[in-house]
Amino acid sequence: MLELKNITFDVNDEDGAKEIIKDVSLTIPDNKMIVVTGPNGGGKSTLARIIAGIEKPTSGRIYFNGEDITDMSITDRAKSGIGFAFQQPVKFKGIRVVDLIRLAKGSELSVADACTYLSEVGLCAREYIDREVNSSLSGGELKRIEIATILAKASKLSIFDEPEAGIDLWSFQNLIQVFESMRDNIHDSSIMIISHQERILNIADEIVVIRNGVLAAQGPKDEILPTLLHTESAVDGYCFKQQGKAARAAAAAN
Repeated sequence: MLELKNITFDVNDEDGAKEIIKDVSLTIPDNKMIVVTGPNGGGKSTLARIIAGIEKPTSGRIYFNGEDITDMSITDRAKSGIGFAFQQPVKFKGIRVVDLIRLAKGSELSVADACTYLSEVGLCAREYIDREVNSSLSGGELKRIEIATILAKASKLSIFDEPEAGIDLWSFQNLIQVFESMRDNIHDSSIMIISHQERILNIADEIVVIRNGVLAAQGPKDEILPTLLHTESAVDGYCFKQQGKAARAAAAAN
């Protein structure tokens, strides 16, 4: 279980200090898929980066399975069981897919076992196992390979920062299926996804809404999602109802 207690994050710009995250207290329980959503610029991705250790909070404490990890490095957080998938997966010229999965596993791994992880994310193992993790792979392929590494790592908390970014409709459909499978097979772990997409929100166990740096809502999907889809007012240029209509229209067109 992850617990955030009174997390604040400030940045300094030409106008002085600016609060990005404002006194957020939040619990991510085990065995749940949590989707964090909200207006653009509201602080969602910053919060995810704070949990992963990429950013350090200005104040507040972070506890993971009862241990205070606030001052823990990115590497030590990863060792403790926190996995993080970036919006744009990192490319590694000269490293094969099988090597990347072995690095994530942290132990010896046969090609057959590595292929199992690729199969779980919908990739034909024999076509990808020896390919380099470079620009020859599409955005959707890179996303799924990155998810395969997180599956191999068997993270206790897997964080995905806007996984739909930069992928096409067909890859997005496969991504939904992968997340559904992960949700259905959660065991003593949790999944946290930062997303605007209604279809990802719809497979969540719980939804967290971050707006203007504060925790605006948290609760079961069936309780929170209807309020988002029927919100008429736009906040910072974002309207959940309009975005939901756009997503449905795009799906119907294809």
